Amino acid sequence: MKLSAALLALVLSAPMGMAAPQDGEQLTKTELSTAQATAAAELALGALKERDGDELHGALAEAVRTSVSKDKVQERLNKLTSIRRTRVVGVAPGYNTTTVDAVVVTAEGDQPLLMVLDEDGKLLAWKWSQQVQPIESTALEFVRHLAAERWVLARTKLSLQLQEELSPADLERKWSKLNRVSGGFRSVKDAVIASQGGDQQLVLVAVAFGKATSNLFVIFDDQGRIINVDISRDFV
Repeated sequence: MKLSAALLALVLSAPMGMAAPQDGEQLTKTELSTAQATAAAELALGALKERDGDELHGALAEAVRTSVSKDKVQERLNKLTSIRRTRVVGVAPGYNTTTVDAVVVTAEGDQPLLMVLDEDGKLLAWKWSQQVQPIESTALEFVRHLAAERWVLARTKLSLQLQEELSPADLERKWSKLNRVSGGFRSVKDAVIASQGGDQQLVLVAVAFGKATSNLFVIFDDQGRIINVDISRDFV
């Protein structure tokens, strides 16, 4: 799926990181409540269970919905293993997004499912947590290097052009600011592909901090090279 103009606009105008606050300014989490996020997630899970393409397509964030047809959604649902039941097991509000952990029960057992909701409770991205694709692995490695303060190694994950624009010191500054205003790094949860297969591919990396779970944008080209990242809202 090519990164649509609408989704790219979302990346550029309202990235999943956060604005750099002025001294003393407080960050504002998403206004989506835990109850609202749970209800939205259960709606999407119900559509998965019933293989209802129309319902699931309607549950998608607008930027995602405009880039995929109902027929394509239904085609993917038809290939799913039969689902016996689903449940939401965790909701983590963040800045502009909410990360939801769920479990889907099939004949093969429990399968973890990670979902990212936008401010309106619409589905921005999702993945079966046990499946990791190459660009997800690269995005995870990049963020884990940042979290471990391995600035030079993190920079090697970027395209040569982006490396020219970002020095190791730039990465340190951006990550340190994010870490400071977010209450301290706790863990890298997972990576979720929001768009793939086109000239630009988008991966969201869910990172748990002391105050919130933030979904960071990592944008790849069609060769799997990182061409842009959003660590804080001073977008590069």
